Amino acid sequence: MLALRPNCECCDKDLPASSQEAYICSFECTFCLDCADDVFGGTCPNCGGELVRRPIRPEGKLNRFPASTERVRKEHPRP
Repeated sequence: MLALRPNCECCDKDLPASSQEAYICSFECTFCLDCADDVFGGTCPNCGGELVRRPIRPEGKLNRFPASTERVRKEHPRP
């Protein structure tokens, strides 16, 4: 099950579980749309994997399977 991290690890923008602007790689590194496209060109700066839109967990499932509250923030080299 995806952690659904609450923020972009590059710019720290809030990315709630319902956000259509959240992008992840296969390791669940999480970025906002602007950072994923404009800064990293669709490639994860951590692992080199593809960044794709994170799926949205149905609201009815969030009570039983809540999104993560742990914020991850890293300095990333700019291409």
